[in-house]
Amino acid sequence: MSALETLILGIIQGLTEFLPVSSSGHLELAKALFGSDYQQNQSLLVTVTLHAATALSTVFVFRKDIVLILSELFRFRKGESLDFALKILLSMIPAVLVGLFFEDFVSSLFGGKIALVGGMLILTAVLLYMADQVNKNNIPLNFKNAFLIGVIQAVAILPGISRSGATIALAVLLRVDRDKAARFSFLMVIPLIFGSMAKSIIDGDFSSTSPNLAPLIIGFLSAFITGIFACRWMIKLVKKSQLKYFGYYCLIVGLIAILYSL
Repeated sequence: MSALETLILGIIQGLTEFLPVSSSGHLELAKALFGSDYQQNQSLLVTVTLHAATALSTVFVFRKDIVLILSELFRFRKGESLDFALKILLSMIPAVLVGLFFEDFVSSLFGGKIALVGGMLILTAVLLYMADQVNKNNIPLNFKNAFLIGVIQAVAILPGISRSGATIALAVLLRVDRDKAARFSFLMVIPLIFGSMAKSIIDGDFSSTSPNLAPLIIGFLSAFITGIFACRWMIKLVKKSQLKYFGYYCLIVGLIAILYSL
């Protein structure tokens, strides 16, 4: 894979991880357009590298929140931050179960299934449009809502469903405050990404890969820098109820993907 391809994929990942348009779906579409013929383990290495970059960009944006949450979690000091941390742990359960018991099935859905990506993008569009129709959002994030958001995060493993879009949209539909919904959505995925990376390393998924480091570094940096800007931008957009415009975009791209697959 060339440096230009990883640069473009990094920008796509950085933007689409936070903007509600599905990073996995856009990466699959980009790979199909590039016509890349690299092996599956190389594809996994690139994907994991780009996701690590956007996870670190989230850590950078929310560094103060994360330090406070971790300090109260390790001290087990009662307070809002500990409560928030426990809700994140609860939200992880559905995705962890899917990763442990349905990993092969999920992996089979990636790798050029453009029609599936298109269909899931259309589903994302519907969720975003519905969320923007909600006007009153003043319910605090409780443990029940945190678990439900975790369930839709697990469903969003499917390529084409925006993880951030689905989780934020459901939180808004549950009447959770928009700012808290966005903050929870971005923070809840960090442990899962790093956990997935650790599992891939332990399983030796990259053992037969001889990576060219330069393209990977370029892709990492482009995803990290782009992700910082996209994360901050998305928080502002959620507050202003402007998700439906991304819904229109997902609808158009989804229809194009389905037509392309035909």
